[in-house]
Amino acid sequence: MTVRVRGIYTTALTSLFESVVQASPPIQERFEESFPFEPADVVVETTENRQGVGVFGPGDASTVTETLSTLGRDTFVWEADLPRGAIYAAEVTETLDSGALVTCQSGGRVGFLPYSKTARRVETGDRLRVQVDEPYPPWSDRRPVLDTTIRIRGSLATLVRGGTTDTGGPELADVLPTDPPEGWAVDWTRDADEADLDALGDTLDRLRARAIEFDEAFGDADAPTDVAPHCYWPGETTKWVWFGRESRGALDDRRRSVTATMDGHHRIKAGSESASAAVDFVEDVCPDAGGGSFPFEAVTRQFGPRVGETLTIGHGKPDGRRIELGPGEVENRTAEGEVTLCRDLTPGGTYDAIGTEIQEGDVAITKFKEGRWWYPTVYRGADGDRRGTYVNICTPVELFPREARYVDLHVDVVKHPDGTVERVDDDELNAAVEAGHVSEPLAEKARSVADAVSNAL
Repeated sequence: MTVRVRGIYTTALTSLFESVVQASPPIQERFEESFPFEPADVVVETTENRQGVGVFGPGDASTVTETLSTLGRDTFVWEADLPRGAIYAAEVTETLDSGALVTCQSGGRVGFLPYSKTARRVETGDRLRVQVDEPYPPWSDRRPVLDTTIRIRGSLATLVRGGTTDTGGPELADVLPTDPPEGWAVDWTRDADEADLDALGDTLDRLRARAIEFDEAFGDADAPTDVAPHCYWPGETTKWVWFGRESRGALDDRRRSVTATMDGHHRIKAGSESASAAVDFVEDVCPDAGGGSFPFEAVTRQFGPRVGETLTIGHGKPDGRRIELGPGEVENRTAEGEVTLCRDLTPGGTYDAIGTEIQEGDVAITKFKEGRWWYPTVYRGADGDRRGTYVNICTPVELFPREARYVDLHVDVVKHPDGTVERVDDDELNAAVEAGHVSEPLAEKARSVADAVSNAL
């Protein structure tokens, strides 16, 4: 299975996969070899927020995701609810200023249809055929973007139904023996200029076969008004892989076997674009920067979080969801990788598992430490009295410039105001293992951490 890789994890993943194609010039130079310029069966791309990668392809990509899942215990793999290229009979459920929310399948699978991608203004209750154009990972706060134009994607070209063939494509495209099916047009990618005749021909043959299959499937399909919400076409394999701190360390080791790699390379690059550029500069100027330890103090001093700044808690769930807790103000930061966050609480209700009532003036004091598998939150009243302590067991904490990030592992430890220590939510962890959201090795780690925290409290 051929794989095309792009983004900040490219060097490490190129060393991980066996059949990489369409490698960029820097990658070819780094590996001192020439990679074939063939169509890719699977495309691996860094996600928009650099927390992981998306895996896309017309066929089964399980071998790729299985390989990625071996990087570390805190690697998570999720299948997209709305895969790229999938086509639905969908119903408009809400109209917004710039587009509409559209229900594609029962169970709340909703996408966003910009008005710019429709031939007419749509209204609530309208039923129409849409395709998933831009999927987003479950930890993102963005909904998948839909389009009413139908496309079949390839790594070197895309077929557009009802479109016009790109006249600015590669020169060799003019002599290809294969044409797109009637009613379809070819839109060549920029990378197609580097491909030879065989690669271009193979790409068009593959796309043509899928377009013919599409036309046959839609020959007698029911109208959207009759069947919405309904899936007409399953689209591409679309999976999301989230890397935790342990996994990013394994990626560093992979990259270091190929080229100069500073400690925390991928951890720093995942934080922000400016931090990513700084890593490239350091490794160019100081190729021997590796071999020490993650420079937490230098990284946070330059990029944050800093004392007085706002930090959000990105509370990830094993099923892929991200819940935003906070924000709070950074009260203290140490060179050893610890950050203290203070959050004002809204009165009403009770603290989870503790049972104490949340009162006016209550605050939550949370102490994060980079790389630790747990973090404590102490709840205090306006008078300073401790209302309870909640210790969250999670994947190793990463303190990015604007967000503390981890995946919650369900089991937690609480200390009540009277000093009683209680371990909670083991049943939720067991259910997550049974559902396939948490691996057994990761669950065992969570249980052992919970035991240690319980004994320490």
